[in-house]
Amino acid sequence: MPIVTLTDLSYTRQAHGETFETFFASITAGTGAEHLGARLIEVPPGKRAWPMHNHHNNDEMFVILSGSGLLRYGAETVPVGPGQVVVCPAGGIEAAHQLINTGEGPLRYLAVSSMRHPDVMEYPDSGKIVAFAGAAPGGDKDKRRLSLTLRKDNEVDYWDGEE
Repeated sequence: MPIVTLTDLSYTRQAHGETFETFFASITAGTGAEHLGARLIEVPPGKRAWPMHNHHNNDEMFVILSGSGLLRYGAETVPVGPGQVVVCPAGGIEAAHQLINTGEGPLRYLAVSSMRHPDVMEYPDSGKIVAFAGAAPGGDKDKRRLSLTLRKDNEVDYWDGEE
């Protein structure tokens, strides 16, 4: 059946340091959807789910269900709350985005994305670049043929090391 009941989902906790913590559950896993990804996300007060980033090949959309927070989008920061939909199209640094829980309770939202690969993501706060091939970000890690994270300042010339 193509019906998923949100209250039946199992959450995974992910945390890093004092800044990042989230509980997420896949909505589309096991449904047969190959080009559409969706997760139910809960971010505790004062936390962020993921670092600010942009995708070069995948669009993302966030439907805010409850709680309040800030959206960092490119050079802008704006408040978000229940009933709002945030659309983050694929693009360069100008499309980088991050949600931060600034409320008293959990920030709860649906995260929906295209699932195209390969994809390249940039992380403007840390200067990283991430590349995935074989499975899109958020997809089946066992299907990845390439998963590479590096810093932009480690760039080499195209012909470096070639004889």
